[in-house]
Amino acid sequence: MMNNIQRVHLMGIGGAGMSALAKLLEAHGLNVSGCDLREPHYDLGSIPCSIGHNPDHIDTLKPEALILSSAVSHENPEVIRAIENGVKIFSRAEALSWLFNKSYGIGIAGTHGKTTTTSMTGLIFLKSNLNPTVYVGANVPDIGSNAISGEGKYFIAELDESDGTFELFHPSIAIITNADWDHVDHYPTREAVIEAFTRYADGRKENGTLIICAEDEGASKVYDMCDKSRGRIIRYGWGKNFDWGAYDVNIKTGGGISCRISHEGHEVGTLELSVSGEHNIMNALAAISSAHVCGITFDKSSQILKSFHGSERRMQVKGIIDDNIIIMDDYAHHPSEIRATLKAVRSIYPDRRLVVVYQPHRFTRTAMFAGDTANALSNADEVYILPVYSAGEKEVSHSSSDEIIKLSENRIMSLTFDDAGETLKLKLKANDLLLTMGAGDVYSIGEKILRDKNSF
Repeated sequence: MMNNIQRVHLMGIGGAGMSALAKLLEAHGLNVSGCDLREPHYDLGSIPCSIGHNPDHIDTLKPEALILSSAVSHENPEVIRAIENGVKIFSRAEALSWLFNKSYGIGIAGTHGKTTTTSMTGLIFLKSNLNPTVYVGANVPDIGSNAISGEGKYFIAELDESDGTFELFHPSIAIITNADWDHVDHYPTREAVIEAFTRYADGRKENGTLIICAEDEGASKVYDMCDKSRGRIIRYGWGKNFDWGAYDVNIKTGGGISCRISHEGHEVGTLELSVSGEHNIMNALAAISSAHVCGITFDKSSQILKSFHGSERRMQVKGIIDDNIIIMDDYAHHPSEIRATLKAVRSIYPDRRLVVVYQPHRFTRTAMFAGDTANALSNADEVYILPVYSAGEKEVSHSSSDEIIKLSENRIMSLTFDDAGETLKLKLKANDLLLTMGAGDVYSIGEKILRDKNSF
């Protein structure tokens, strides 16, 4: 439906996914503009961005298509003006799938780990001189952006399952890192999640490859349910019993992890990663598997992944302040992600006291997983919790941060952005590690501490 369109306007262009899409559309030859409620966090290059939403944008820019962030309502006055003027309305996923489905697409989906897996895959293909197009939901320092428009045949994209729109994509290689229950506003049951991922798996192109994690319970159910005649299926996990396997893990104090790798039951070499966490070995296996399908050897992929330093907001060390206090940030916002992140951080810095500032994300998720979240956060030494980042949702019952505090038996303390600086100034001790965690704007607390570190 976007064929023959030349002028597009993106509402919510400042976010990770929308800014990446804007850059790809511009590289595709379209005239691109955008607007957002605040200054974009991501570099838009030459693409103009207006601050605020305003119906006048439609009259002035005269776009043929309006692309909406998931946070923008159809009741927004700018959207209403566009509809009145006959402008075509698309979601981010609809526009991205229009580009993706015309290519040899490698789609990375999963409740957790897809950003890192996409970043790893993109880096391997870039360093292998295959000139891919890459679309990631975060800035990736190793590739210098969250989007690259290449002239090669491969289109590597992180696909968002949150609203079911990942089913619009038809990859040549479909990767599923896991299929956990999340986004309860869209998926009322665990079974609904499994069914959606199964449809995604079966929606790959004819004779396409499915790469799926054998260690995840949800992904294993997808494997059981999917159409085995659709094309090749590759499974990865721990040990030597899968197509790709990892074993003999060595966790390195101070950062990094290594293991031995098997392919079809035979050892092929050692994988050494600069990033930490056993979950990143699984992410690496998914990337290595897809690269191998496209003719890139394990030796080549493993050599490239040695230099991978992670994506923005994934166990990212932001800086160090006086008394050797490390400030780190991570995007984890689901109990499974919180556990994996805290376990990995503990492995890197076993002798440091771990202080966490956590910001719950979405009222529906907070209400559904309050107890599990409280339990996951108990793996830190000291925890402070901010008010819920709504992401545009309306509050529902039992969805406040107080619910998590109550279920933690008051082992978690409440915090606000206004008092965060003074509270942490009093509570942090020499050699502590402060980890800000969540999918909202919690990272700004660590950044403010680093800016004000001389007075901290």
